[in-house]
Amino acid sequence: MPRVIHVFRQPDRFVAGTVGEPGDRSFYLQATESARKVSVLLEKQQVTVLSERIGTLLEEVSRRFGAEVPPTTPEGDVDTSPLDVPVEEEFRVGTMGLGWDAESRSVVVELLAVTEEEVDESVVLDDTEEGPDALRVFLSPERARAFATRAERVVGAGRRLCPLCTQPLDAAGHVCPRQNGFRRVAAES
Repeated sequence: MPRVIHVFRQPDRFVAGTVGEPGDRSFYLQATESARKVSVLLEKQQVTVLSERIGTLLEEVSRRFGAEVPPTTPEGDVDTSPLDVPVEEEFRVGTMGLGWDAESRSVVVELLAVTEEEVDESVVLDDTEEGPDALRVFLSPERARAFATRAERVVGAGRRLCPLCTQPLDAAGHVCPRQNGFRRVAAES
C-alpha cells in the first residue's frame, strides 16, 4: 500500500499537547489547516528533542542564510489552547526529520510513522511512494519558535520533582531514596 503523506504548507495551528494526567500523559503533535486535522502520538523525549533541534536549526539558519529569526517568542504568540478534540491518533511517530526550505523560507518538520523495517534516511523529506506514512509541516521561523516554546512548556508541565532526589512525585508523594525509604508527601500547592 502506498504511503500517505499529510502536508500542511500553511497550517492554522501546529502544537504539542497531552492527553491524561501528569505521570500518565500521552504526547501528541497536532496540525490543523482549514477543516483538516492530523494528530500523531509520540514520546515525551521526542517532543523535547524536536523543540531543542528547532532552536538549534533557527540559530543556524539565521547565521548561514541571514533569515530573520526571533530570539524569543512574545507571550501573546504562544498558542496556549488545548488540543482540538477529538484527538484521533493517525500514527505513532518513529523517525523525525527537520530541515530548512530556502524557497519558502520555512522550517520543515517531518514526522514518520513507526515501522518494523529500518527507515532509509533518503525517505525523510521526500515524496517517494515507498516508506512509512508521514506528517510534513512548513512553519515560518516565528511559528517554529512559538511551537518550540509551547513544546517546552508542555513537557515541563508534568509532575513536580522531589527536591532531594529529583524523581517525579506522585500525588501521594514517593519513597525517596535520600530519606532512607521514608515516604515523602507532596506539599500542598
